[in-house]
Amino acid sequence: MKKDEKPVKVLFVCMGNICRSPSAEAVMNAYIAKAGLSEQIVCDSAGTIAYHAGEPADARMQQHALKRGYRLTSISRQITPNDFSEFDYVIAMDDENLRDMKPFIPDEIFTQKISKMTVYCSKRNPGFVPDPYYGGAAGFEQVLDILEDACEGLLKTICNEHKC
Repeated sequence: MKKDEKPVKVLFVCMGNICRSPSAEAVMNAYIAKAGLSEQIVCDSAGTIAYHAGEPADARMQQHALKRGYRLTSISRQITPNDFSEFDYVIAMDDENLRDMKPFIPDEIFTQKISKMTVYCSKRNPGFVPDPYYGGAAGFEQVLDILEDACEGLLKTICNEHKC
């Protein structure tokens, strides 16, 4: 990817945009920065529901992420139809998120941009990123384990597809 090209844009999506998708955004941003690609790849996150819109990430998720050096700074928002034309990759955390995104997709052509986070896993693929909201500490750690693996694979995929 040439420096003068517009950046590749990645949107991570979960239900409320307070645990999994802001964590994916933070982990991916850390990997992007480490690779020196912050000007070439940008990330955002959104939820399929607007219940938490305007709120920061869940405090427990922030705490677990911070232990690994990730700062969750995004503010929750709901996905919009415009996101499908704005972003190059729209990545859901689970099958329910994939299903719940469908009403927002303005045209069938945009479905080629949609994938599930775990397809980028290389160490192990649990099939989905579980929602840790109603569980304990182990659930938040599991989410971060999966996201670190998936973000590494996603960055490789983006670099292969966009020559970065």
